[in-house]
Amino acid sequence: MLIGLLTAVAASICYGTGSVLQAVGSRKSARREAAAGSTTQHGGPSLSSTAKAAMTWEFIVGTILDFVGFGLGALAARLLPLFLSQTVISANLVITAVLSVRLLGIRLTRAEWTSIGVVCSALVLLATAAGPEGSGHTPVATHWWLLAISLLLMVGGTVVVRLLGARAAILAGLLSGLGFGALGVGVRVLNGIDPFDLGALLGDPALYAILVAGVGGMYLHTIALQIGSVNGATAALVVGETVLPGMIGVLWLGDASRPGFAWLAITGFVLAVAGAVAVAWFGAPEGEPELADRPEAKELSRVG
Repeated sequence: MLIGLLTAVAASICYGTGSVLQAVGSRKSARREAAAGSTTQHGGPSLSSTAKAAMTWEFIVGTILDFVGFGLGALAARLLPLFLSQTVISANLVITAVLSVRLLGIRLTRAEWTSIGVVCSALVLLATAAGPEGSGHTPVATHWWLLAISLLLMVGGTVVVRLLGARAAILAGLLSGLGFGALGVGVRVLNGIDPFDLGALLGDPALYAILVAGVGGMYLHTIALQIGSVNGATAALVVGETVLPGMIGVLWLGDASRPGFAWLAITGFVLAVAGAVAVAWFGAPEGEPELADRPEAKELSRVG
Protein backbone atom coordinates (compact mmCIF):
# COMPACT_ATOMS: atom_id res chain seq x y z
CA MET A 1 0.00 0.00 0.00
CA LEU A 2 2.73 2.48 1.01
CA ILE A 3 4.75 1.85 -2.17
CA GLY A 4 1.65 2.29 -4.32
CA LEU A 5 0.71 5.51 -2.52
CA LEU A 6 4.21 6.94 -2.92
CA THR A 7 4.13 5.97 -6.60
CA ALA A 8 0.80 7.76 -7.15
CA VAL A 9 2.08 10.86 -5.34
CA ALA A 10 5.24 10.81 -7.48
CA ALA A 11 3.10 10.54 -10.63
CA SER A 12 1.02 13.50 -9.50
CA ILE A 13 4.17 15.55 -8.81
CA CYS A 14 5.58 14.67 -12.25
CA TYR A 15 2.36 15.66 -14.02
CA GLY A 16 1.97 18.89 -12.06
CA THR A 17 5.61 19.93 -12.41
CA GLY A 18 5.59 19.00 -16.10
CA SER A 19 2.55 21.19 -16.71
CA VAL A 20 4.17 24.22 -15.10
CA LEU A 21 7.47 23.75 -16.95
CA GLN A 22 5.58 23.44 -20.24
CA ALA A 23 3.73 26.62 -19.37
CA VAL A 24 7.03 28.40 -18.63
CA GLY A 25 8.42 27.32 -21.99
CA SER A 26 5.22 28.33 -23.77
CA ARG A 27 5.19 31.76 -22.16
CA LYS A 28 8.84 32.38 -22.95
CA SER A 29 8.31 31.47 -26.60
CA ALA A 30 5.04 33.41 -26.80
CA ARG A 31 6.70 36.60 -25.55
CA ARG A 32 9.46 36.30 -28.14
CA GLU A 33 7.04 35.60 -30.96
CA ALA A 34 4.65 38.36 -29.91
CA ALA A 35 7.56 40.82 -29.97
CA ALA A 36 8.37 39.58 -33.46
CA GLY A 37 4.75 39.92 -34.57
CA SER A 38 4.24 36.17 -35.09
CA THR A 39 0.57 35.94 -34.18
CA THR A 40 -2.57 34.91 -36.01
CA GLN A 41 -5.13 37.40 -37.29
CA HIS A 42 -7.14 36.78 -34.09
CA GLY A 43 -4.13 37.60 -31.89
CA GLY A 44 -3.42 34.05 -30.86
CA PRO A 45 -0.13 32.16 -31.20
CA SER A 46 0.82 31.04 -34.70
CA LEU A 47 1.61 27.45 -35.60
CA SER A 48 5.31 28.29 -35.81
CA SER A 49 5.31 29.88 -32.34
CA THR A 50 3.63 26.80 -30.89
CA ALA A 51 6.27 24.59 -32.51
CA LYS A 52 9.04 26.81 -31.14
CA ALA A 53 7.50 26.61 -27.66
CA ALA A 54 7.79 22.83 -27.85
CA MET A 55 11.52 23.18 -28.50
CA THR A 56 12.34 25.15 -25.33
CA TRP A 57 14.23 23.20 -22.67
CA GLU A 58 11.47 23.80 -20.13
CA PHE A 59 8.84 22.33 -22.45
CA ILE A 60 11.03 19.33 -23.30
CA VAL A 61 11.72 18.56 -19.63
CA GLY A 62 8.03 18.98 -18.86
CA THR A 63 7.13 16.49 -21.58
CA ILE A 64 9.66 13.99 -20.23
CA LEU A 65 8.08 14.37 -16.78
CA ASP A 66 4.69 13.66 -18.37
CA PHE A 67 5.96 10.33 -19.70
CA VAL A 68 7.52 9.48 -16.33
CA GLY A 69 4.24 10.40 -14.65
CA PHE A 70 2.34 8.14 -17.05
CA GLY A 71 4.55 5.18 -16.16
CA LEU A 72 4.28 5.84 -12.43
CA GLY A 73 0.51 6.31 -12.72
CA ALA A 74 0.18 2.98 -14.53
CA LEU A 75 2.14 1.28 -11.76
CA ALA A 76 0.01 2.95 -9.09
CA ALA A 77 -3.14 1.64 -10.78
CA ARG A 78 -1.74 -1.88 -10.34
CA LEU A 79 -0.81 -1.36 -6.68
CA LEU A 80 -3.72 0.65 -5.27
CA PRO A 81 -7.52 0.66 -5.36
CA LEU A 82 -8.57 2.77 -8.33
CA PHE A 83 -10.59 5.15 -6.17
CA LEU A 84 -7.31 6.03 -4.42
CA SER A 85 -4.79 5.95 -7.28
CA GLN A 86 -6.91 7.98 -9.73
CA THR A 87 -7.80 10.54 -7.10
CA VAL A 88 -4.20 11.05 -5.97
CA ILE A 89 -3.03 11.41 -9.58
CA SER A 90 -5.77 13.93 -10.39
CA ALA A 91 -4.48 16.03 -7.48
CA ASN A 92 -1.68 17.16 -9.82
CA LEU A 93 -3.89 20.24 -10.19
CA VAL A 94 -2.78 21.18 -6.69
CA ILE A 95 0.91 20.72 -7.58
CA THR A 96 0.40 22.87 -10.66
CA ALA A 97 -1.33 25.61 -8.69
CA VAL A 98 1.33 25.76 -5.97
CA LEU A 99 4.30 25.71 -8.37
CA SER A 100 2.63 28.40 -10.48
CA VAL A 101 3.04 30.80 -7.59
CA ARG A 102 6.81 30.38 -7.69
CA LEU A 103 7.54 29.83 -11.38
CA LEU A 104 4.80 31.84 -13.11
CA GLY A 105 4.16 34.58 -10.58
CA ILE A 106 0.48 33.66 -10.26
CA ARG A 107 -1.24 34.73 -7.02
CA LEU A 108 -3.70 32.23 -5.61
CA THR A 109 -6.96 33.48 -4.14
CA ARG A 110 -8.33 32.48 -0.74
CA ALA A 111 -10.82 30.18 -2.49
CA GLU A 112 -7.97 28.39 -4.29
CA TRP A 113 -5.95 27.91 -1.09
CA THR A 114 -9.08 26.61 0.64
CA SER A 115 -9.70 24.17 -2.21
CA ILE A 116 -6.10 22.97 -2.02
CA GLY A 117 -6.49 22.40 1.71
CA VAL A 118 -9.66 20.38 1.10
CA VAL A 119 -7.90 18.16 -1.46
CA CYS A 120 -4.92 17.51 0.83
CA SER A 121 -7.19 16.69 3.77
CA ALA A 122 -9.32 14.41 1.61
CA LEU A 123 -6.27 12.50 0.39
CA VAL A 124 -5.27 11.85 4.01
CA LEU A 125 -8.76 10.47 4.67
CA LEU A 126 -8.58 8.27 1.57
CA ALA A 127 -5.16 6.91 2.43
CA THR A 128 -6.32 6.14 5.96
CA ALA A 129 -9.46 4.34 4.82
CA ALA A 130 -8.16 2.46 1.76
CA GLY A 131 -7.89 -1.30 2.05
CA PRO A 132 -6.15 -3.78 -0.26
CA GLU A 133 -6.64 -3.45 -4.00
CA GLY A 134 -8.61 -6.13 -5.83
CA SER A 135 -6.95 -8.81 -7.90
CA GLY A 136 -7.80 -7.24 -11.26
CA HIS A 137 -8.40 -10.70 -12.73
CA THR A 138 -11.38 -10.48 -15.06
CA PRO A 139 -12.72 -12.62 -17.92
CA VAL A 140 -11.26 -11.78 -21.33
CA ALA A 141 -14.77 -10.80 -22.43
CA THR A 142 -14.53 -7.86 -20.01
CA HIS A 143 -11.38 -6.72 -21.78
CA TRP A 144 -13.21 -6.79 -25.11
CA TRP A 145 -16.01 -4.75 -23.55
CA LEU A 146 -13.47 -2.23 -22.29
CA LEU A 147 -12.02 -1.88 -25.79
CA ALA A 148 -15.46 -1.50 -27.35
CA ILE A 149 -16.55 1.11 -24.81
CA SER A 150 -13.26 3.01 -25.21
CA LEU A 151 -13.73 3.10 -28.99
CA LEU A 152 -17.33 4.23 -28.61
CA LEU A 153 -16.44 6.98 -26.15
CA MET A 154 -13.44 8.30 -28.06
CA VAL A 155 -14.63 7.94 -31.67
CA GLY A 156 -18.31 8.61 -31.03
CA GLY A 157 -17.46 11.43 -28.63
CA THR A 158 -15.22 13.09 -31.21
CA VAL A 159 -18.03 13.04 -33.78
CA VAL A 160 -20.56 14.49 -31.32
CA VAL A 161 -18.15 17.18 -30.17
CA ARG A 162 -17.46 18.18 -33.76
CA LEU A 163 -21.21 18.42 -34.44
CA LEU A 164 -21.93 20.50 -31.33
CA GLY A 165 -18.99 22.85 -31.85
CA ALA A 166 -18.31 25.45 -29.13
CA ARG A 167 -21.20 24.13 -27.01
CA ALA A 168 -19.35 20.85 -26.42
CA ALA A 169 -16.45 22.06 -24.26
CA ILE A 170 -17.72 20.50 -21.02
CA LEU A 171 -18.73 17.30 -22.83
CA ALA A 172 -15.28 17.03 -24.42
CA GLY A 173 -13.65 17.53 -21.02
CA LEU A 174 -15.84 14.85 -19.45
CA LEU A 175 -15.16 12.40 -22.30
CA SER A 176 -11.42 12.99 -22.03
CA GLY A 177 -11.63 12.26 -18.31
CA LEU A 178 -13.55 9.05 -19.00
CA GLY A 179 -10.82 8.13 -21.48
CA PHE A 180 -8.12 8.58 -18.85
CA GLY A 181 -10.29 6.60 -16.42
CA ALA A 182 -10.64 3.77 -18.93
CA LEU A 183 -6.86 3.84 -19.30
CA GLY A 184 -6.52 3.29 -15.56
CA VAL A 185 -8.98 0.40 -15.63
CA GLY A 186 -7.15 -1.12 -18.60
CA VAL A 187 -3.80 -0.96 -16.84
CA ARG A 188 -5.34 -2.63 -13.81
CA VAL A 189 -6.77 -5.62 -15.70
CA LEU A 190 -3.98 -5.96 -18.29
CA ASN A 191 -2.67 -9.50 -18.76
CA GLY A 192 0.94 -10.42 -19.36
CA ILE A 193 2.43 -8.05 -16.79
CA ASP A 194 3.00 -10.21 -13.71
CA PRO A 195 4.57 -12.54 -14.68
CA PHE A 196 5.66 -10.87 -17.90
CA ASP A 197 4.40 -12.62 -21.02
CA LEU A 198 4.78 -10.68 -24.28
CA GLY A 199 2.35 -12.93 -26.16
CA ALA A 200 -0.37 -12.53 -23.54
CA LEU A 201 0.28 -8.80 -23.39
CA LEU A 202 0.00 -8.23 -27.15
CA GLY A 203 -3.05 -10.50 -27.36
CA ASP A 204 -4.97 -8.70 -24.64
CA PRO A 205 -7.71 -6.30 -25.91
CA ALA A 206 -7.11 -4.21 -22.76
CA LEU A 207 -3.74 -3.12 -24.21
CA TYR A 208 -5.47 -1.59 -27.22
CA ALA A 209 -8.15 -0.09 -25.00
CA ILE A 210 -5.34 1.68 -23.14
CA LEU A 211 -3.93 3.07 -26.41
CA VAL A 212 -7.33 4.18 -27.70
CA ALA A 213 -8.40 5.74 -24.40
CA GLY A 214 -5.04 7.46 -23.81
CA VAL A 215 -4.66 9.00 -27.25
CA GLY A 216 -8.37 9.81 -27.53
CA GLY A 217 -8.43 11.34 -24.07
CA MET A 218 -5.54 13.69 -24.84
CA TYR A 219 -7.12 14.66 -28.17
CA LEU A 220 -10.54 15.42 -26.67
CA HIS A 221 -9.02 17.42 -23.83
CA THR A 222 -7.11 19.52 -26.35
CA ILE A 223 -10.37 20.17 -28.21
CA ALA A 224 -12.09 21.10 -24.94
CA LEU A 225 -9.42 23.70 -24.20
CA GLN A 226 -9.64 25.12 -27.71
CA ILE A 227 -13.40 25.58 -27.88
CA GLY A 228 -14.50 26.58 -24.41
CA SER A 229 -13.88 27.28 -20.76
CA VAL A 230 -10.50 26.06 -19.55
CA ASN A 231 -11.59 25.63 -15.94
CA GLY A 232 -14.93 24.07 -16.81
CA ALA A 233 -13.34 21.52 -19.14
CA THR A 234 -10.68 20.64 -16.58
CA ALA A 235 -13.26 20.25 -13.82
CA ALA A 236 -15.26 17.88 -16.04
CA LEU A 237 -12.08 15.92 -16.77
CA VAL A 238 -11.38 15.46 -13.05
CA VAL A 239 -14.89 14.08 -12.49
CA GLY A 240 -14.66 11.67 -15.43
CA GLU A 241 -11.15 10.52 -14.48
CA THR A 242 -11.98 9.69 -10.87
CA VAL A 243 -15.65 8.90 -10.22
CA LEU A 244 -16.43 6.14 -12.73
CA PRO A 245 -13.07 4.29 -12.42
CA GLY A 246 -13.42 4.39 -8.65
CA MET A 247 -16.89 2.85 -8.85
CA ILE A 248 -15.70 0.19 -11.30
CA GLY A 249 -12.84 -0.70 -8.98
CA VAL A 250 -15.20 -1.20 -6.06
CA LEU A 251 -18.03 -2.95 -7.90
CA TRP A 252 -16.10 -5.21 -10.31
CA LEU A 253 -12.42 -5.35 -9.45
CA GLY A 254 -12.61 -6.07 -5.74
CA ASP A 255 -11.27 -2.75 -4.40
CA ALA A 256 -12.35 -2.09 -0.83
CA SER A 257 -11.80 0.10 2.19
CA ARG A 258 -10.55 -1.12 5.52
CA PRO A 259 -13.28 -2.84 7.58
CA GLY A 260 -15.45 -0.20 9.21
CA PHE A 261 -13.87 2.66 7.24
CA ALA A 262 -16.18 2.73 4.21
CA TRP A 263 -17.78 6.00 5.38
CA LEU A 264 -14.35 7.61 5.65
CA ALA A 265 -13.37 6.43 2.16
CA ILE A 266 -16.60 7.80 0.67
CA THR A 267 -16.17 11.12 2.49
CA GLY A 268 -12.55 11.44 1.38
CA PHE A 269 -13.39 10.55 -2.22
CA VAL A 270 -16.23 13.08 -2.47
CA LEU A 271 -14.16 15.83 -0.84
CA ALA A 272 -11.14 15.10 -3.06
CA VAL A 273 -13.18 15.30 -6.26
CA ALA A 274 -15.02 18.42 -5.10
CA GLY A 275 -11.75 20.07 -4.05
CA ALA A 276 -10.02 19.22 -7.34
CA VAL A 277 -12.96 20.60 -9.30
CA ALA A 278 -12.83 23.76 -7.18
CA VAL A 279 -9.08 24.18 -7.84
CA ALA A 280 -9.78 23.94 -11.58
CA TRP A 281 -12.84 26.18 -11.37
CA PHE A 282 -11.23 28.99 -9.38
CA GLY A 283 -7.86 28.63 -11.08
CA ALA A 284 -8.65 30.50 -14.32
CA PRO A 285 -10.62 33.75 -14.62
CA GLU A 286 -13.63 33.46 -16.89
CA GLY A 287 -13.47 37.12 -17.76
CA GLU A 288 -10.75 36.48 -20.34
CA PRO A 289 -12.35 34.86 -23.40
CA GLU A 290 -9.03 34.41 -25.14
CA LEU A 291 -7.56 32.37 -22.28
CA ALA A 292 -8.21 29.01 -23.89
CA ASP A 293 -6.14 30.01 -26.85
CA ARG A 294 -3.04 30.77 -24.83
CA PRO A 295 -0.41 28.04 -24.80
CA GLU A 296 0.31 28.57 -21.12
CA ALA A 297 -3.35 28.17 -20.23
CA LYS A 298 -3.54 24.94 -22.16
CA GLU A 299 -0.53 23.55 -20.37
CA LEU A 300 -1.61 24.66 -16.90
CA SER A 301 -5.00 23.05 -17.37
CA ARG A 302 -3.88 19.62 -18.62
CA VAL A 303 -4.22 16.62 -16.31
CA GLY A 304 -2.42 13.35 -16.67
